[in-house]
Amino acid sequence: MTATAHSRELLKVAVAAAESKAGENLIALDVSNPLPLADIFLIVTGRSERNVIAIAGEIEDQLIEAGHKPLRREGRAAGRWVLVDFGDLVVHVFHDEEREYYGLERLWKDCPVIPLELVSAAAAVPAAESAESTEISESAEASE
Repeated sequence: MTATAHSRELLKVAVAAAESKAGENLIALDVSNPLPLADIFLIVTGRSERNVIAIAGEIEDQLIEAGHKPLRREGRAAGRWVLVDFGDLVVHVFHDEEREYYGLERLWKDCPVIPLELVSAAAAVPAAESAESTEISESAEASE
């Protein structure tokens, strides 16, 4: 079994949100084979507790805006490891020390890695198209 198209759409939104808040070392693991309850783990590192909380908050906000409510969240108060569960997508935002200590990549090393450059590129295309349409409409308004 592989991650569904729906979970990959959630991943696109989450990756863009994490990158917008300076999330580092993003990795997505397809955990759909060993786990019946989730398709993808997105693992992100934040530089500080505040950054970890900001990244997790932005991911949650963007996915809610896209119509997806989290099933549960853990760790926001401490800001060292925040987990946000969206069902098909489970987001883990770590402070660097916790990411190293818990080593989710080592625990799930047999799961395929989803290439994020493809996800990021797909998310950037609509943004670029939106910017172009804004420029076109602004130039049309200016000429009127």
